[in-house]
Amino acid sequence: MRIQAMARAGELPLTAATRAQAFLQHLKVPADCALTVVTVPGPMGGDVAAHAGLAVELTGFQPAEQTTAADTQIAAQALVARRVDLLIFVGGDGTARDVCRVIPPHQAVLGVPAGVKMHSGVYAINPQAAGELVSLLLGGALVNLGSREVRDIDEEAFRLGQVKSRHFGDMLTPEEGRFVQHVKQGGLEVEELVLLDIAAQVREELTEDTLLIAGPGSTTLEVLRNWGVKGTLLGVDILIGTEQVARDVDATTLLTHLRDHRGPVILMVTAIGGQGHIIGRGNQQLTPEVLRGVGRDNLRVIATKTKLKTLEGRPLCMDSGDAQLDRDWQGYIPVITGYADTVLYPLGLFALSEKRRPRLTVSGPVRNQSIRPGNDL
Repeated sequence: MRIQAMARAGELPLTAATRAQAFLQHLKVPADCALTVVTVPGPMGGDVAAHAGLAVELTGFQPAEQTTAADTQIAAQALVARRVDLLIFVGGDGTARDVCRVIPPHQAVLGVPAGVKMHSGVYAINPQAAGELVSLLLGGALVNLGSREVRDIDEEAFRLGQVKSRHFGDMLTPEEGRFVQHVKQGGLEVEELVLLDIAAQVREELTEDTLLIAGPGSTTLEVLRNWGVKGTLLGVDILIGTEQVARDVDATTLLTHLRDHRGPVILMVTAIGGQGHIIGRGNQQLTPEVLRGVGRDNLRVIATKTKLKTLEGRPLCMDSGDAQLDRDWQGYIPVITGYADTVLYPLGLFALSEKRRPRLTVSGPVRNQSIRPGNDL
């Protein structure tokens, strides 16, 4: 609060707006990408986005003239409610902490540094780097998604003359990935190691009362085998934790288990190599009713990076038979590609000849600036 008062009195420069402008200046939007910026009105995003000449979509939240942490938190919640795929904010550790306090754990974020205190790992090294990173996403590059620490200064230690930071929480943050094509030896050796890593990663998320729905495909089958489970190559299986309770089930059975289950739910599917479908090709048991019962946030897509490379930048696809559901689920989603190795990849309806419609969100130069690759990044 003291720092904010000094800034308002002119004793400290307000740099958030200029840092936000630098970020947007280094944002390269591909020609086939119709970009809409979703943001908060006025100094928390609307002004700078409009000045950059971007198509702007405003939320209904109107921040105070002199914004506070509460404005940041309400703005972040408003943007998450708009199905933001990537929430980009401008500020320092206080802003990161405010965002972390209110967003769900699955929300991907990226910080543009503009604060006095910068201990958190959720920030790009500078606004230019943030612009280049988001440009990679817009261009269809594979970008790692990792859990990074939010840290803030220990005020009590600071008053004693010691500069210490303490861990406040963690947020998912995209990181530039350097993906190298591996040389296959004997065809399956490298693939088997990657699938073993994927199995270990998914296993860590399972609790004893997790209802796991495993879709068809050789990738999901190999994951189940690594757990000692006899899966179904062309069918859908149901597990509680890693214990199989039903094999090769139909949609009616899936709905019954979903309605009777009271614990967490995970749907594990893979992509068809070279084509990219995760729903609607070979897994018609996953009806719109089943998918709504599971929920988008409980979807876990698993794939090797080699398989994703075969898509040549095309998005993953779903064809559930319900056009509205397909639209609701499109956007950037995490894809598990190994142990502690996840990339952010687009899921959409768009064909090669159609324009992709990413959405970015910008929220607040004074307290926070976020840019969302929203339901369309």
